Amino acid sequence: MAIHRGSVLFGHVVGSVLQAVISVVLVGAVGVAMGFRSTDATALEWLAALGLLTFFALAFTWIAVGMGMGSPNAEAASNNAMPLILLPLISSAFVPLHSMPGWFQPIAQYQPFTPAIETLRGLLLGTEIGNNWWIALTWCLGLSILGHRWSKTQFDRDPK
Repeated sequence: MAIHRGSVLFGHVVGSVLQAVISVVLVGAVGVAMGFRSTDATALEWLAALGLLTFFALAFTWIAVGMGMGSPNAEAASNNAMPLILLPLISSAFVPLHSMPGWFQPIAQYQPFTPAIETLRGLLLGTEIGNNWWIALTWCLGLSILGHRWSKTQFDRDPK
């Protein structure tokens, strides 16, 4: 059966994003079951948080696909995106920016996870969001475009 060549790439991305969304919903349900309560978050804020997480998953899925497409074999493809796991650890996820060493604050502040985390905190916990929401969306859009173009270029170069 003939299919559009790009549907393989898009199908993989859509499947990965759906898997990430299901994982986020399950983790959120476990958090609520264990006692997490959002103080004043409305249903719209919960949906906005889910939307941001979905957009974030899309962006990093495209980046991971690009990294995998540039790999020489399947083993390397599965390991090339591993450094992305470190990004949340060097963000404001665990330690507030102002309590980090001065030399480390710019590293943590100017990467994609910090504005996304601060936006999620603002949506669900009522903290100040400031301009973090549009910085997070800009990161997501930029990484999505970059990852898509990178992946598509490599996919189109493949003679198969």
